[in-house]
Amino acid sequence: MSPDHVIVQQPQGQAEQLILLFHGVGDNPVSMGEIGRYFTQSFPAALIVSIGSPFACDLGQGRQWFSVQGVTEQNRHQRIAESMPLFIKTVRDWQHKSGISAANTILIGFSQGSIMSLESTKVEHNLAGRIVSFSGRFASLPETAIASETTVHFIHGQSDPVIAANNAVIAAERLKELGCACTLDLVPKVAHGISPQMISAAIERLQA
Repeated sequence: MSPDHVIVQQPQGQAEQLILLFHGVGDNPVSMGEIGRYFTQSFPAALIVSIGSPFACDLGQGRQWFSVQGVTEQNRHQRIAESMPLFIKTVRDWQHKSGISAANTILIGFSQGSIMSLESTKVEHNLAGRIVSFSGRFASLPETAIASETTVHFIHGQSDPVIAANNAVIAAERLKELGCACTLDLVPKVAHGISPQMISAAIERLQA
């Protein structure tokens, strides 16, 4: 059984930022915590925590927010909706524990972790100031603007065979149409994963 979270960085004194990482389906907070270590030098005053998904993955190993077995465009929404209250509670609990505001909270997700982070913007305004979506997507494109206080950074490998990069392109276009703040970085020759170039792009966007 993997831990429910891994503290990647605990700054001395009061943290100024909260960075929460959310792994993909079948993964765990330990491995996603390794991604979090790349952010420590650039954000030394941040409390960085890798969050474990709450349910055992039904694919045989790791954890998940919702099952992807038999998932379709139609039933994905319901599966996400069932887990979303717990996702939001997890973020709010860490904000309360750390004393850090939503404006100074960054959600960094990969794949399913990105899906949950993106979809949360439809349910809970002002959950986080920044969202980094590594290789993620909306379950469905938003129909109304997300919170003006939230900026979304889409970072996607162009050769992703699991979640096509076009999902990020279309999502960024929709958010811009709705007047929402977002950025898009497509990284050539990267499949479904997080490459060093993608991490560098995330750090650069978050520091801007």
